[in-house]
Amino acid sequence: MADKQEGDDLRQQIIAILPRLRRFCGALTRQPDTADDVCQATVERALMRADQFIPGTRLDSWMYRIAQNIMIDNQRRTRSRGYEVEVDEAFALAGEDGLQVVEGRSDLARARAAMQALPDEQRAVLALVVLDGMSYRETAETLAIPMGTVMSRLARARAAIDLQLNQGELH
Repeated sequence: MADKQEGDDLRQQIIAILPRLRRFCGALTRQPDTADDVCQATVERALMRADQFIPGTRLDSWMYRIAQNIMIDNQRRTRSRGYEVEVDEAFALAGEDGLQVVEGRSDLARARAAMQALPDEQRAVLALVVLDGMSYRETAETLAIPMGTVMSRLARARAAIDLQLNQGELH
């Protein structure tokens, strides 16, 4: 009976962090559809490996690490196999998307593009600290990197975004 209650409790905790996990996956992948896929795969893997979660530790950090590992696996798979394009999507590649043209003029779109242009390591740190509100220490623990690395990656990410946004104002 205790195992079932622990499993139900873990499921409730996972449900509670889904919005943050989805936002983190979106920052990692740069694409909403892919982010949803990574988020779903993360939840599936977490539920299948619930016995590996150590009670008393941070569930969100554990799940962020799972998401990051899934992204790394996907990137390796893509590098070895190449990109797949659906036939229906191939026709949409030609021409401009009106929505993208309009969004391209907004500051939010410029900031989003600047963030997406960051290297994966910097984007992950920025997402955890700025979007998710984690402390530097929590981010370091989540990504299994030293806190000094978190600070330097965050500083480089902020500088790159600032530079890109300020260059846009000059034109």
